[in-house]
Amino acid sequence: MGLGSGPTSTRRGTVEARQLRIGVIGGDGIGPEVVREAIKVLSAVSPPASLAFDELPYGADHTLETGVTLPPGEMERFARDYDALLLGALGDPRIPDMRHAVDILMGARRKLDLYINKRPVRLLQDRLTPLKDRHRGDIDLVIFRENTEGAYAGIGGALKAGTRDEVAVTEMIATWKGTDRIVRAAFEWARANGRRRVCMASKYNAIPHAHGLWARVFREVSAEFPDIEATALFADVVAMELVRDPTRFDVIVTSNLLGDILSDLAAQIVGGIGLAPSANIHPGRTSLFEPVHGSAPDIAGRGLANPLAAVLTGAMMLRHLDRREDAARVEAAVDRVLHEGSTTPDLGGTLTTAGVGDAVVEALGRDR
Repeated sequence: MGLGSGPTSTRRGTVEARQLRIGVIGGDGIGPEVVREAIKVLSAVSPPASLAFDELPYGADHTLETGVTLPPGEMERFARDYDALLLGALGDPRIPDMRHAVDILMGARRKLDLYINKRPVRLLQDRLTPLKDRHRGDIDLVIFRENTEGAYAGIGGALKAGTRDEVAVTEMIATWKGTDRIVRAAFEWARANGRRRVCMASKYNAIPHAHGLWARVFREVSAEFPDIEATALFADVVAMELVRDPTRFDVIVTSNLLGDILSDLAAQIVGGIGLAPSANIHPGRTSLFEPVHGSAPDIAGRGLANPLAAVLTGAMMLRHLDRREDAARVEAAVDRVLHEGSTTPDLGGTLTTAGVGDAVVEALGRDR
């Protein structure tokens, strides 16, 4: 979901006037399978030759074969050559420390400065929520998670590692600039999309320095948006309210660690991470789009993986690149296959991964 209105422009030109180039990293486990179905759907909904997909080899196999996760300068090439990156999933038991996944995903977030992690949370069918008396349309919110700072900034170390006297330290980083831009992005998106409430989730009572900064920035930025109701809640209260009454939220903005936790909880109340898309965004720059779920190596290659999160992630990518009508058609087609029960077994259906992709394409054909 793009943060502004009008066509997205980059140094490669205006997206509506040219072919879009998408770098595709299938990754590990079920990643290549679900991305394959996303590409199938995106190709079906888009005008001929309007999208070009470049499949990139990176993942555990490449790392194990070459000893290198990414060649030097590859992230910079991504930024030059692609309008967006589409990622499947990363994680392989053959690389226990997940170093390749950290290098690719965290590397992209840092080197491309993808400071917005955006996760829409929308109930598409009544039967998908475990919450009592909640219906389609009741739950419709977006979480804006700060994506480059906080406890995931990668700063820390250990003393006497591997001994019973080990001391491990992880630094939590918060800067005014980093906090201001994510809070501002949440308010700007709310205003542009007709949302009237923005809630900040923090723990400034227990983390007074880093989250005290968040509280001060939130107060200052919210004053610039008098038309938006601004609320600051402790993160544990937000977690409780997401279960008790998720209708009270339109937009939640929060730190890296808390956003990681709250967005997975929120995904579960609308059907689980098998339906959860996400985007890693820097407006006006090459951004990365990925389903929330992991690589699930135990079901890889068996046709059991649910591709709908990847398909919805593709729709997010289209909307971000101002292919809004195409994005809406994909979302409507996913809604239709869920209503008809044309799903993988995790959602009660009998279709394979490819069968679900085919069902979405068929549903697209019915709306012409």
